[in-house]
Amino acid sequence: MADTEAREEVTAEELADLWPVLSPEDRVEGFHLLPRAEAEDLFLTRSARDQADLLRAVPHEEQRSWARLLAPDDAADLVQAAEPEERERLLGLLDEQTRRDVRALLAYAEDDAGGLMSPRYARLRPDMTMDEAIIYLRRQAQERLETIYYVYVLDDAQRLLGVVSFRELFAAQPGRRVRDIMRTDPVTVRDDQDQEAVSRVFRDTDFMALPVVDAEGHLKGIVTVDDIVDVVEEEATEDIQKIGGMEALGAPYLEVGFTAMVKKRAGWLAALFLGEMLTATAMARYEGEIARAVVLALFVPLIISSGGNSGSQATTLVIRAMALGEVRLRDWWRVMRREIGAGLALGAVLGTIGFLRIVLWQAVRPTYGEHYLLVAATVFCSLIGVVTFGTLAGSLLPFVLRSLKLDPASASAPFVATLVDVTGLVIYFTTATLILSGTLL
Repeated sequence: MADTEAREEVTAEELADLWPVLSPEDRVEGFHLLPRAEAEDLFLTRSARDQADLLRAVPHEEQRSWARLLAPDDAADLVQAAEPEERERLLGLLDEQTRRDVRALLAYAEDDAGGLMSPRYARLRPDMTMDEAIIYLRRQAQERLETIYYVYVLDDAQRLLGVVSFRELFAAQPGRRVRDIMRTDPVTVRDDQDQEAVSRVFRDTDFMALPVVDAEGHLKGIVTVDDIVDVVEEEATEDIQKIGGMEALGAPYLEVGFTAMVKKRAGWLAALFLGEMLTATAMARYEGEIARAVVLALFVPLIISSGGNSGSQATTLVIRAMALGEVRLRDWWRVMRREIGAGLALGAVLGTIGFLRIVLWQAVRPTYGEHYLLVAATVFCSLIGVVTFGTLAGSLLPFVLRSLKLDPASASAPFVATLVDVTGLVIYFTTATLILSGTLL
């Protein structure tokens, strides 16, 4: 942004497109060049972390006007994204009602429905007529409601009685009352319900918004589908990063500092490296067998990589099924039976390929000696055993972690591969001892 003319011509759309690759300084510079209306649109579409950075960068006398653009749930996200020592100052920029709403939202865990909800929702009394309800909703609309697709019917104690859509209100006869057209069995989520569980409710119902209630049925706010889209993206990103064998970054890749990036990756890498040391220990244990039958060493990478790959497949499938609610803890036995069968079948496929490769290669270029058929049988049987163990370990490890109240995504593919590497060597050389005893061994 060094060129003055280019800076004067920047638009909100262009700045939004370039945002991921711009430095924090260039982002602020471009933001200041936008007309106020365009800058407001850009500000409202940024993440809470970006909003906090932009708010910090504008002149102090302007910060109040920018902060008050945000709905209470978005303002709560901004406060949480800021440094702890800044939070009280940011709360002081809000109007009194919004500040009370934000403080109430901050009392919930960030990952619970209560932490996602907006307290600004359309409400009605059950005894209102259609005309009274529409007039009352018109007044509420001036309060910047989160959504008006659904209107919630409350009693005097603010308990949720039912829900009615905006379309149903306008289609009803003027003399009818709200209680006559409301649905009395609305789908709700609890304020302490985890955000992943809330996302599954949205998936199953296809609603645009869901009411959030406490244990006594009092309506506390609503969660809208746009909030859940962000949650799903965040959760999927964290799971993918953990499956890759590292801590979740918690921020966009280019915004994570170099030192933080190294710390989040080094821990798991060190743990996996220590685990792989057991592979060397296992190799040393079978040093005698390798010395007597050097041909066995040729197939070590083939054997252990096949087991690791099958285990990685299984753990990825099970973790994703858990995240989608397709598999629960009580399903472990069904999963185990299914994966034993899959492991045997997959092992047989790979074993057959390995067997044919040895036989055909021996016919073209004798390499494996006179007992090549026994070597081929060893590889065949070992692959069945290693692949079956890999699929079984990869599928059951997420259940073990879930039962220990840990994140199943921590059963990362590299961790499973490391585990199977060691056991794969044991299976391979044990099988070789049984088949090749009296010949090569």
